[in-house]
Amino acid sequence: MSIAEPVLSQTASLGEIPEKERIARLRLARSQNVGPRTYADLMRRFGSAERALTALPNLAARGGGRDYTATSEAEAEAELALGDAAGAQLILLGEAEYPPLLAAIETPPPVLWVKGQLDILQRDALAVVGARNASALGLRAVRRILAELAEDGRAIVSGLARGIDAAAHEATLETGTIAVMAGGVDQTYPREHEDLARRIAETGCLISECPMGVEPASRHFPRRNRLISGLARGVLLIEAAVRSGSLITARYALEQGREVMACPGTPEDPRAGGCNTLIRDGAALIRNGADVREALMGPRTLGLAEEGNEFLFDADLYGDQTLRDDYDALADFDEAEAGDHRALSDQVLALLGPHPIEIDDVARECGVAPADLSLLLLELELSGQVEMLSGGMVARLQ
Repeated sequence: MSIAEPVLSQTASLGEIPEKERIARLRLARSQNVGPRTYADLMRRFGSAERALTALPNLAARGGGRDYTATSEAEAEAELALGDAAGAQLILLGEAEYPPLLAAIETPPPVLWVKGQLDILQRDALAVVGARNASALGLRAVRRILAELAEDGRAIVSGLARGIDAAAHEATLETGTIAVMAGGVDQTYPREHEDLARRIAETGCLISECPMGVEPASRHFPRRNRLISGLARGVLLIEAAVRSGSLITARYALEQGREVMACPGTPEDPRAGGCNTLIRDGAALIRNGADVREALMGPRTLGLAEEGNEFLFDADLYGDQTLRDDYDALADFDEAEAGDHRALSDQVLALLGPHPIEIDDVARECGVAPADLSLLLLELELSGQVEMLSGGMVARLQ
């Protein structure tokens, strides 16, 4: 299957983030209308979360928002206390403990909560997902393939769901497994897997971008699937219907430049429909562990720096603060030009609808450069009027 290589920047060595800035980054990530893309834009523009937090109300007001209040320090401290009580650890994008493969995706989550063994996040990983109502044949295939791969040293990533996910975790408890949660790492779903989650945390880890205490909800599962594929070098599907969450994970894998693999099944079984379709469209056909190894050795897989605390990530996101101490992004704008700014804002909103379109197309219609449009779109997103999406897309929310 044709897979685009992700665009990665230079290798950089990461230093320790001061505690005050760590709390500020948690506050920024949890503030209203600040998703992973907006977080990255704000960090690039202001150089630190503390400076970005100061600018948020003004930016939101320029986008048409009113009474914008960022997440408070007390709220961030309360989340940290919940994590400490649950035995979980906060990892921020830019810290050495952050999973290197996940850091390389287009919009990595700025905040992760992890319960268990942090070192497993630095290992090469394979994601395994599939049907909740798995057949005996599918469950047997999971156990056999993962047993054949046990000596490779890869961590196995899955979503703690019933069926294939649970079988993948069970098969790799001794060799290392990572469960990506759809809620907080202190909220096991389904409840019947509480003992499995406890055992996973002993030798592997539970991980989530959700705040502590958040219960799983339907809207959280696509975000969870994005992390499953982002944490792994490739995604293996074993029994997946044509319309299933596993196919969403496969789509994310393609967007992230990961290898997509699938076990074939009989055409008469609906649980094989998604896998067979992926194979027809070019996914690697998997019969055994050797096929997985061959697929992951191909030229389309992602390379990593393997020494020290170095990995490939966007160095501009955490640039040298000494170069930014006198920089104020809003100082570039003269309030006397506010009328022109509002006119462009109205023009952009008129061009947008609920169906995503490319930012470059919006810029072309408005007669401005995409870079000149970036701050305006940031303001409109903070005010809750637009949503920035992966692949350089934008959609209107109101």
